[in-house]
Amino acid sequence: MNSIKCIKSVLKDIKFIDTRELEIQYTDKKYKGYVTLIIFPLLKIIKKPLKEIGQELGNNIKKKLSFIKSFNVINGFLNLEFKDEYYLELLLIIKQGLFQINKKKKQLLMIEYSSPNTNKPLHLGHIRNCILGQSIANIFDTLGYKVIRTQLINDRGIHICKSMVAWKKLGKGKTPQNTNIKGDHFVGKYYVEFENLKRKEIETLLSLGYNHNEAEEKSKIMQSVRETLRKWENGDHYTIEIWNKLNKWVYEGFEETYRRLGITFDEVQYESNTYILGKKIIKEGIRKGIFYKKDDGSVWIDFKNKTLNKKLLLRSDGTSVYLTQDIGTAVERFRKYPIDKLIYTVGEEQNYHFKILFIILNRLGYPWAKKLFHLSYGMVNLPYGKMKSREGTVVDADDLMSKMHHTAMNITKQLGKFKNCSKQEEYQLFEKIGIAALKYYILKVNPKKSIIFDPMESIDFKGCTGPYIQYTYARICSLKIKIQNNKNYSKSISLNIYERTIIKTLEQYISIIKSVANNLDPSILANYIYNLSKKFNDFYQNIKVINEINEDKKYFRINLSSIVGDILKHGMELLGISMLERM
Repeated sequence: MNSIKCIKSVLKDIKFIDTRELEIQYTDKKYKGYVTLIIFPLLKIIKKPLKEIGQELGNNIKKKLSFIKSFNVINGFLNLEFKDEYYLELLLIIKQGLFQINKKKKQLLMIEYSSPNTNKPLHLGHIRNCILGQSIANIFDTLGYKVIRTQLINDRGIHICKSMVAWKKLGKGKTPQNTNIKGDHFVGKYYVEFENLKRKEIETLLSLGYNHNEAEEKSKIMQSVRETLRKWENGDHYTIEIWNKLNKWVYEGFEETYRRLGITFDEVQYESNTYILGKKIIKEGIRKGIFYKKDDGSVWIDFKNKTLNKKLLLRSDGTSVYLTQDIGTAVERFRKYPIDKLIYTVGEEQNYHFKILFIILNRLGYPWAKKLFHLSYGMVNLPYGKMKSREGTVVDADDLMSKMHHTAMNITKQLGKFKNCSKQEEYQLFEKIGIAALKYYILKVNPKKSIIFDPMESIDFKGCTGPYIQYTYARICSLKIKIQNNKNYSKSISLNIYERTIIKTLEQYISIIKSVANNLDPSILANYIYNLSKKFNDFYQNIKVINEINEDKKYFRINLSSIVGDILKHGMELLGISMLERM
């Protein structure tokens, strides 16, 4: 029983009305009504004043639908108010069909997220990437799609060679184990050390009169990096051995971070495998005249378009670039799976990269190129500035999660939220609150917008935050404990404005989930959950529940609270956020 569908079915019976031209929406809280029909479009069909059109439609709808209590016409809007019986019947339907939305669909979606480089630990940008990609995957999953959660690990290339060169030069037998440093942090430390060594060399060469390009070319440490890359692509045993060693340390570090953040994958691909296929495809593209080779041996594509620059695909020494492996990766994926849509979750700074990648794959003649989509998202930083991994000023994911844990601990202890907990229970509670605050603060913002992440603001038990929603859910759990005998209630009880508002909001849950999928925007769900929490707390603070004398009303309110709790929990879990039954 969907209110908007009911109204549309009545309107279809009116021959001169095309329901496709009419918009029906939930009534604004400032006005009396459940749903609102926007009647402006009817002016071109019915040559009468808006007020008169609205009155005639209202009478017609009220005659045919017994649950319409009254209606009012304000300007070009027909507001329809429903009887309490409708709300009570609707709540029963919601309870019986809660989350029955998993209709198996034929489409196979692959969603790529995280996709880190193996020269540094995961940072704040990766956190937004991971929780955005995984929440969207969860949404499609619950809608019945077959979803493959995947990441491509960029485990080769210039970046990892820089860490390798620095470790060989400065490491002197040091390992994550004998230095007690997490593996990805250990390797990332040498990436920063490399940049420090390179900077000193460049400064010296610039002081001798070389320009910046000449200095880059003559830099001994950069020459060493280029030589390492050549050796790696030629399969040099010693180079491959060091590469495997450093990558193993990094993977162990990544897994620890993913576990703490609650991120999982169905499949992992490695650039070190896919770039080979990419090189083969580029050579075939040269033969077909899609790409061309310069005199120095480098391979390029000319888009013959003023808005697109010529793009390098293979360097003069034969080594590959990001586009090379991205071509190979896409082809490998579609060879392996009958994918209906492939979504790349990658930051907005790569917009141009994906634009030309999709053009190249289309020119290569792959019919599935039209199934590719770049889910671009804005940057996320802390209040004190932009991240720069080369300079070691990245907002590290592990450090940030630890900070969130400690912030949650300090704030909750000050507020006296936890009592009679063991140390282990306290640790788990602070961890769940801290991670919820981090994830929710990021997910409540439209992906296309940039974020300044404020840890203190994210843990506020009274604001639009993860902890506020967790606290609301815990409050509902305590109500259910106090009244465990959840009796049935009469269908003839009268409802108040708070109860009607909650039921009306509950009805929208399934359409909210579908809207997230259609727009690839989890903030729609995040903000819906907050609004539902807020409406429940308004109800709880203004209406008696436990102390209600009327047994019928008491058990109705417990039922209502229980359904709100179920939806809060389900919705937050779709966002990848754990709820707490006790706070």
